[in-house]
Amino acid sequence: MKKPRHVSAEEQALWEVVAKRAEPLHKPAIKLIRAAPRKPNPQPGQTKPRPISAFKIGAAVDHRADYDLLPSLGQQIRAAPVQMDQKAFGRLRRGKLKPEARIDLHGMTLAQAHPVLTGFILRSAGAGHRLVLVITGKGKHHDNGGPIPTRFGVLRHQVPQWLVMSPLGGLVMQITESHIRHGGQGAYYVYLRRTR
Repeated sequence: MKKPRHVSAEEQALWEVVAKRAEPLHKPAIKLIRAAPRKPNPQPGQTKPRPISAFKIGAAVDHRADYDLLPSLGQQIRAAPVQMDQKAFGRLRRGKLKPEARIDLHGMTLAQAHPVLTGFILRSAGAGHRLVLVITGKGKHHDNGGPIPTRFGVLRHQVPQWLVMSPLGGLVMQITESHIRHGGQGAYYVYLRRTR
């Protein structure tokens, strides 16, 4: 066993100077006194929440109520501002314009469809086409029951996003759901900008 070392008077004086300057790592906790909780003062004009009416199975539902729900994909596309000529857009919506090229993405995965769509739009723009048809299909109409809900029509939801992103965003002027004669909700008209 090692003998304890003797501390000189000089070392003891130095230690006392250092100890006076040092701050403790853990400061003693300050005891907080909590005041009694205050009741909020009612604001003038503040109303009580609307009572929820009783619900019975089979009862009619009032769909006119203003619920803050995300609009459907079709509503979002219809609400987008018209970038092309209004007269041509009206003819396009009525199915009077004929697409110059078309691509069918049915049955493809997202990983397969994205490069195929990108190549198709780039080739169509290079060929001078103005209106092309992109067929996505409506998607499956059932959930497989897994823990993660399945979105209906994954390609149908993803294609418009791809069309506004780089490298296609600069080429695409307008996207709208096609007329029923060209596939309805399962296809999109893509109106391309004129290339110079």
